[in-house]
Amino acid sequence: MLPDYRHADVMFRSRKPSQDEAWEAVVVNKSRGMPDGSYLYRYVSIRFADGTTRKIRVDKDLWNSLAAGDRLVKRAGSAPVKAP
Repeated sequence: MLPDYRHADVMFRSRKPSQDEAWEAVVVNKSRGMPDGSYLYRYVSIRFADGTTRKIRVDKDLWNSLAAGDRLVKRAGSAPVKAP
């Protein structure tokens, strides 16, 4: 089960997936940004099988290897990886 971030009382939203999450999704889009003004973060927008989308933060090496249409797999206790 993924956390629900749509509530108005969430002031800070970490886009980094939590350790206990497990899912499979398809990359829709890639982006970069500096929300804190000092560090460049890399994000991918992903779409799950049920049609919902989410924007997550990934590391530089994974971001560089991804393109729209690639599959990502996230297992509990590990970081997301590109599916073969």
